[in-house]
Amino acid sequence: MPGYDQHLHSRHSFDCRTEPRENVEAAIGRGLRGLTFTEHFDTHPDDWKGCTYNDEAYTAAIEALRREFGSAIFVGKGIEVCFQPATLDFVLEFLAGHKFDLVMLSIHYFGDVPVHSREHWTGLGAAEGTKRYLETVLEAVRTCERIHRERGHVFDVLGHLDVVKRYSHRFAGSYDVAPFADLIDQILLACLAADLVPEINTSSLRQGLTEAMPNTAAIRRYAELGGQAVSIGSDAHRSVDIGADFDVAANMLREAGFGRLAVFKDRKKQLERLHNGGRNDG
Repeated sequence: MPGYDQHLHSRHSFDCRTEPRENVEAAIGRGLRGLTFTEHFDTHPDDWKGCTYNDEAYTAAIEALRREFGSAIFVGKGIEVCFQPATLDFVLEFLAGHKFDLVMLSIHYFGDVPVHSREHWTGLGAAEGTKRYLETVLEAVRTCERIHRERGHVFDVLGHLDVVKRYSHRFAGSYDVAPFADLIDQILLACLAADLVPEINTSSLRQGLTEAMPNTAAIRRYAELGGQAVSIGSDAHRSVDIGADFDVAANMLREAGFGRLAVFKDRKKQLERLHNGGRNDG
């Protein structure tokens, strides 16, 4: 089973009430070698007023957990940045002035409206909503590529590449991304160009879907295109969900031919062995 959960939240995110210590204890109980908190940093004007991110308090919490549990497990400090072109300069300045183990780029909008709001699906079928979202992801990753070329490396991981499935399933009754294989290919190629590692996000498996985000076909395709490793995250907002369905993620990796996991510590990517099999192990 993969030993690192690199996408999870605590009370330092606006949408979570879990104490950070509970997450660490849960991770240790599940035999994980590490966990990285990725608290939300949402800068859209409608979101910013509710964004509870406080780097001073967050950093203090991480440091306390490292003092208490550091001999038993790696505790990482990450951040999940919502892609917002209009506030990009502010985001880049903020990231440059603060220290993290991992910086995750996530897309929660399609176009200029949030993908998670039912009202924005009115009159919009699953196919059109999915296409609109994936086009926004492609724009975000290509923007990331440009930033990395012009300013140096800023983002490490692309979170839940096709999170639109959660909402097309909920609001439009379908979550088929197969018709958009060409668009997903473009996203994966842009990730490679930007040195942006995709994650396997297992939260969809707890929400009524039968596949992770992205699915096995996309991970296999990433390997075919030259990808070396991916990140894995539960996107847990409750301690009980830390490491959830990581056995499924491990099988996805093995089916794609991956024997290693991309793990970020102090913004440096390490390739950690995927235990219990994988044709690239050893």
